[in-house]
Amino acid sequence: MKFFLALLCCLGFTVTYAADNKSNYPNKPIHLIVGFSPGGSADTVGRALAEGLSTRLGQPVIVENKAGANGNIAAEIVARSPADGYVIYFPSIGHAVNASLYKNLPYDPVKDFTPIGGVFSAPNMLVVPMNSPYKSVGDVIAAAKANPGKLTFASSGSGTSVHLSAVLFEKMAKIDMIHIPYKGTGNAMPDVISGQVDMSFPNLPSAVPQVKAGNLRALGITTAKRSAAAPGTPTIAESGLPGYEMATWYGLVAPANLPIDIRNRLNKELQSILADPKFKDKLIAQGADPMPGTPEQFSQLIKSEIEKWRKLIAQSQITID
Repeated sequence: MKFFLALLCCLGFTVTYAADNKSNYPNKPIHLIVGFSPGGSADTVGRALAEGLSTRLGQPVIVENKAGANGNIAAEIVARSPADGYVIYFPSIGHAVNASLYKNLPYDPVKDFTPIGGVFSAPNMLVVPMNSPYKSVGDVIAAAKANPGKLTFASSGSGTSVHLSAVLFEKMAKIDMIHIPYKGTGNAMPDVISGQVDMSFPNLPSAVPQVKAGNLRALGITTAKRSAAAPGTPTIAESGLPGYEMATWYGLVAPANLPIDIRNRLNKELQSILADPKFKDKLIAQGADPMPGTPEQFSQLIKSEIEKWRKLIAQSQITID
């Protein structure tokens, strides 16, 4: 009997120790993988997010920039990492778009990841040169219909949100324009400002300064509601193209099979950060809106976005590889 009781005590101690050890997460630095270069809007928000997580989790959260292939390089690194909560990923809308753009992805954007939660969504903006004859979204659509295949639009590269905003615009307006891809928005803006290209759909951090400086005219916002960063600019949907909606978004995911208690802890701290006035102000300054919610809600967003862009990319015959 004494032996039996001693055995139970030992077992009880073992179970308690395991539970305590599990609840000690995190007990070492966490790596936040960002799929874009340092200095951009994604990197800026990612670093603010890392700082907030570090404060709340009590461990350093180290940002690692793994740029390239519209986020594919970063995503593959995370997909192959241990599911222990010490490697997390800051994916963009490209995570959903790449499922259709690339024929041979080395990972599954749904099965190989555990959604933690959304971080923010942000619109793009339809802009034209200040000397452009187009004063509204309706003007652009009318001109494109009158001159099929003549109007040009600049993008930051094939498959980017800037490109897809224009493709969705074409499809819904039933017009045909010429795509002029550049290596990044920074390279595209001078040609739009000078009028060498008729228009573009850059994200707000790139567009708003040029609009305020008087270099570009803003015609419409790509999201369903107006942006706090440009409240005077109407949405494309309310400007002649009902139902049009395109939002760039970012969130947090981890490798597949992340323990649910760790997932829930990370989501809890994420919601706290998104409710922090300082973090919210930083997002608004970037032309973005907080996107709080549950892991399940973010999972559903990823799946719905994959399907939405799969259809558009197939119709438009856009390919990368």
